[in-house]
Amino acid sequence: MTGPVQSPDGIKVEPVTDWLVRRVEVTPPLKFEVIAGGRSNLTFTVIDAQGRRWVLRRPPLHSLLASAHDVAREHRIMAALQDTAVPVPPLVGVEPSGEVLGAPFYVMEFVDGLVPRDAEVVTSRLDADARRAVMFNLADTLADLHRVDVDEVGLGNLAKRTDYIARQLHRWSGQYEKGSERDLPLVRQVHDRLATDIPEQGPPAIVHGDYRLDNMIVGPDGSIRAVLDWELCTLGDPLADLGLLQVYWNPPAGQEMPMIPSAGSIPGAPLIEEMITRYGQQSGRDLSMLDYYVAFGYWKLAIIFDGVYTRFESGAYGHTDGSHEAFGHIVFDLLELAATKIGPRGRAS
Repeated sequence: MTGPVQSPDGIKVEPVTDWLVRRVEVTPPLKFEVIAGGRSNLTFTVIDAQGRRWVLRRPPLHSLLASAHDVAREHRIMAALQDTAVPVPPLVGVEPSGEVLGAPFYVMEFVDGLVPRDAEVVTSRLDADARRAVMFNLADTLADLHRVDVDEVGLGNLAKRTDYIARQLHRWSGQYEKGSERDLPLVRQVHDRLATDIPEQGPPAIVHGDYRLDNMIVGPDGSIRAVLDWELCTLGDPLADLGLLQVYWNPPAGQEMPMIPSAGSIPGAPLIEEMITRYGQQSGRDLSMLDYYVAFGYWKLAIIFDGVYTRFESGAYGHTDGSHEAFGHIVFDLLELAATKIGPRGRAS
C-alpha cells in the first residue's frame, strides 16, 4: 500500500493537486521538488505520474514584507508579455488567495533548458560560440524588454510612471528600515548621495529589477527561451536594469556573489564594455550616466542581500546549513562599492 506523498515545506499536496487537475491535464499523484537557486519567492517543480512537469511559485514561508513577494503581480506581468518579443514561460493559472496553499501562488509550464547558475555547468553544456551568443542575447533581450509599449500590453497602471529612482530610493530604504536587524550606516549615507543627483527619466519602460544571466532559461545554441523572476518588475528608468547587470557581471574583487554566478568570468564571455555597447546599439539609448545606475545597483543589491540574510535568520526559508552567512558578509563590500562609484556629493564617478 502506498503511503502519503511527502512534500517540501510550503506545499500542500492534495489541495494543489485538486487545483491543478481543474486547469490542465495531469495524472496524480504529484511530486514536488524545490528548485535550488532562488532566495526570495519559493519555486517548486511539479511532476505528475506521467513525468509531465510544471513550476509553482509561492512567497517565503514567513515573509516579513508581504508586498515584496506578490506572486499574483508577477503572474500578471508574465501574462502581459506572452505575445511580445520577450520570452516568458506559458502560464497555467494563478491563485491569488490563500485558500488552497495558505498563501498565493501561480503555476507555469516547465520550460526545458539550462538555467546558468553554475559557471562550470555552463562551460560543459554550451560550446564557446553558444556561450558568447547567450551573453549578447542577454543584452538584446533587455533592449527588447525596454521597447515594449507598457500601455499596449496592459501594464500602464502597473506602477507610477514617473520619478522611478526617487521611488526606488524610498522603497529600498524602507525595505531596509523595516526588514533589517543590522545597523548599516552606509545604507543611509549612499541613499542621501544618490538622492542629490537623480538623472532625468525619459518615457517609462518595463524594468525587470533583477536582470541577470541566471534568471534565464537558455537553449544549447545560446538562445534565451525564457526570462524568469519578475517579482521586482515595475515601470521606470530602463538604465537601472543595465546598471544592475554590470554589477552582476563582475563581482567585488576576490569573491563571488553568493548563489549568483559571475557571467563575466565564464570562458568566452564578452567584456562588460562589449555588453554595454551591444545594448546601446540595440536600444539607441544615451548611456552617459550609466555609472550612476551602477552605484544604485550596488546599493539596491546590498539591501536585497541583507534582506535575504535576515529572512534566513528568521527561519523564513526553513532549515539552513549556514551558507546564508555569505549574504550577510558581502553586503558591506557592495555598500563600499556603491559609495565609491557615486562619489562624495552624489555625482557618479
